[in-house]
Amino acid sequence: MGIAERKNRQKQALRERILDAARRIVVREGFAALSMRKIADAIEYSPATLYLHFASRDDIARALCAEGYAQLLATFVPLMQIADPAERLKALGRAYVAFGVEHPETYRLIFMEDPSYTGAALGGAVGVGKDEGNAGEPSANTRRGHSTTAPGNAAGEASEDLGDAALQIMIDALDELRTAGRLPAPVASVEPAVRAEALWASLHGIVALYLTCPVFPSAPLDTLVGVTLDAWLGAPQTARAGGSANAAVRGEKRPKRLPASSTDPPPRPPARRKAAGP
Repeated sequence: MGIAERKNRQKQALRERILDAARRIVVREGFAALSMRKIADAIEYSPATLYLHFASRDDIARALCAEGYAQLLATFVPLMQIADPAERLKALGRAYVAFGVEHPETYRLIFMEDPSYTGAALGGAVGVGKDEGNAGEPSANTRRGHSTTAPGNAAGEASEDLGDAALQIMIDALDELRTAGRLPAPVASVEPAVRAEALWASLHGIVALYLTCPVFPSAPLDTLVGVTLDAWLGAPQTARAGGSANAAVRGEKRPKRLPASSTDPPPRPPARRKAAGP
């Protein structure tokens, strides 16, 4: 191994140590507790060393967002094999909500902290690049998660691809349902991207309320998610015949967590509201 290669590996290893330390702080204490000095103390380096790898705490936050978003998308991969588009979307929706519940600080950081962090995760510069002659509206590229400036590095280009892929998953499945006549007319009549974004907004609303509102939900979380997805995509025949709906009518107790990716997810975080970003 040459000297240059060894130095590059050492630099990359230190960068990963910085991100690992930052991730642990965010998960344990929340993003408000993250600081360059605290990260430096955790890895036993001077704060000045961190600035050789990251320009600021925001730069670290954007890297964590891109990483967390890739982790979310990885949970979607096995679900893409589901043949029926409605059942595929329901599985994806449950996986999305489960990720937010099981990784609350990561979800907050990606979607609820700072628009620039969300833009880093989705690969776009959120809120910039207005269409000429329509200053009140984001450009089509911005709405779809495209950056209006060239990505500065390979990670930015990769996250842009991930952002496109995530939205396209929903667009494609909803298009299949529209072609088969399985969408309500008001939903079927709008543009594909609008349909996908509306469904995403429904799921994000559930997660955001769960993480911030102490009295939400009044029903078990999996029941609420099921009702939302059935309203969008239709209830399966077995559900129409009875099943879980009857259990809800009888008032039976059910756990509030989703029966999704983790068999033993962390407990629901006690702190509902956190201070805004830096």
